[in-house]
Order: sequence, then structure tokens, then C-alpha cells
Amino acid sequence: MVRGIDLFAGAGGTTSGAKMAGVRMVWAANHNRTAVDYHEINHPEVKHAHQDLQQANWALVPDHDIVFASPCCQGHSRAAGKKHRSKQADISRSTAWAVVSCLEAHRTPVAIIENVTDFLRWELCGAWSMAMNSLGYSLSINQINAKTLQVPQSRERLFIVATRSQNPIELKLPTYQTIPARNFLDLNLEGHKWDKVENRVLATRNRVKNGRKAFGDIFLDAAYGLERGGRSIDKPLGTVTCTNKHSLVIGDLIRPLTIKELAAAQTFDSNYQWPEAKTITKTMIGNAVPPNMAKEITLAVLAAA
Repeated sequence: MVRGIDLFAGAGGTTSGAKMAGVRMVWAANHNRTAVDYHEINHPEVKHAHQDLQQANWALVPDHDIVFASPCCQGHSRAAGKKHRSKQADISRSTAWAVVSCLEAHRTPVAIIENVTDFLRWELCGAWSMAMNSLGYSLSINQINAKTLQVPQSRERLFIVATRSQNPIELKLPTYQTIPARNFLDLNLEGHKWDKVENRVLATRNRVKNGRKAFGDIFLDAAYGLERGGRSIDKPLGTVTCTNKHSLVIGDLIRPLTIKELAAAQTFDSNYQWPEAKTITKTMIGNAVPPNMAKEITLAVLAAA
């Protein structure tokens, strides 16, 4: 059986998907103590490490056949605005070099590196790619939307597949029918804390007004910066982020999506365990790779590599 390790493992979306694809995950690491603790709760058979991977002792990592890595993406994303040009963003972007260090130590046959598509605009992306090439890896660059891979969410992501081959491999991915948000939304009024739309700020009221004209009494409000209207529940949800941008509108009532709904939008199993603190849970869910997406990417890589 193929053995895998998960760098920057976070909530465990990649680990979950890789396991569904038949990979035996043997090691996972992250710098966040809570993320490591809950990854271990959900994946107790995996060996865990709580550490800064830029300071990792790669000799302690178990033997493996494939590396999964999701270096910190916030420093690459233009959605971060001014934070994109901060010292913290520089530190965030530099985590990608941990992947090079790991592969230099182990020369693992295959690595799958996930990030936002803005990674390709990083001023050091060329140097990073040259370092990977110098280690004998060819890089297959893939920009993929999760909605095509059985994820009820429009989420554009970059997957760089590194293989020790003369030429980059070509992924042959299936394209599934998109799954609408209504598949995971709870449309019952009972059991939720609702607010009246009239109590919300002007920008929200205006978006809801426009959304109601387009979609009727039931739709989604998305509080993105340039958003001016609502979104149909018969289409995939917009990108789930670390702060909940989505609310359900029914008539004159509005409520944010629940943890359960956000996790379902990312295709986590309904029995997946999360921290009680909602803020850190939303961050973990928003940062995660959707398990269904990770599964399909892994299957395609294993078939092509």
C-alpha cells in the first residue's frame, strides 16, 4: 500500500481524501497545537508532530511514498489586500520552502502541493520551481475548481504535482455534475438563531434586496467585498473562507451558515470532530482542502505517476 505524509495538515481534509483514495497515511504535522490535537482525534492511526516545519528534523519522518503539502496560503492570496504586502505575508509565503527541504532529505517519488492560484504570482515561485527541478522533479501545474470534483462549493485551487520523471505527468480527472448548496443547507426555521434582515448593516440589506429580486424568498447572502447580490441555493456555495462569509436568507430572516453546514460544504464527514470554539473551527474548515477534492486528485496522480 502507498504510504503518505501530510505537511501543514491542518484540519485533515487532505489526510481524509488520501485515505479514501487508498493511501495509508503514516505521519502528519502542523504548527498549530489545536489543529494537531483534532487531527489526531479524527485520524488516531497516524503519527503526529506539532512543530514548525521550517525547523523540522526530516530524519524523524517515517518512510513514505508520497508527500502531501499545503503551505500557508494567506501570504499569496491577493484577497488579503494590504496584508498581502506585510512582513507576516513574507513569513507565510516562505513556508513553501519546507516542501523543498523535505524532498531534499527523502527524494520521495511523488509530491502534491496545494495552494491558492496566486502562488504562481509569487516573486520567488520561479526560484522555488528551479529548486524542485534541481532535485530531479518535474512539475505538473493544475488549476482546478472543487465544484467539478463532487464538492458543493466553487473553490479554485492550485495543485502542483512533483514527480521524479523526465516530463510532468498529465492528470486525467473526472468531471462530475455540480452539487447545489441546497444539498447541505438546513432550510428549517426551527433550531437556529435568526435575525431580521432589517437589523443588518446597509450593505447587507442592499445585497439581500438584490438577491430577493433574483432568487425569491430563499437564497444565500455572500459578504464578499465586491458582492452586490445574492446567490442561488441551486448552485454550489461560494468559496468557504476562514471567516464565515455566507448567510442563509429565508423571507425577512437571515442567519450565518452553521459549522455543520460549512464542514459539509467542504465535504467533511458528518461525524468529524471539531473544537468547541467556533472561531478556530471556522479557520480550520476554511483553510482545509475538501476531502472529496483530495481524493480525486490523489486517485488521478496515482493512476498517472
